[in-house]
Amino acid sequence: MSSLLEKPIPPADDDCCGGGACNPCVWDHYYAELQQWRIAQAKANEAAANEQAKADSQ
Repeated sequence: MSSLLEKPIPPADDDCCGGGACNPCVWDHYYAELQQWRIAQAKANEAAANEQAKADSQ
């Protein structure tokens, strides 16, 4: 699988205070970016599979 988009990098250990009072937390931001990346990867993989199936049927 080729990665079209760069996977988000998790926050460093010292980026989060661990207090639970930050809204949004740096981890919230990371998980939102990670979810967007996963969706984009799934779409890209589906498009590649469709292109391959189209090429195989010709």
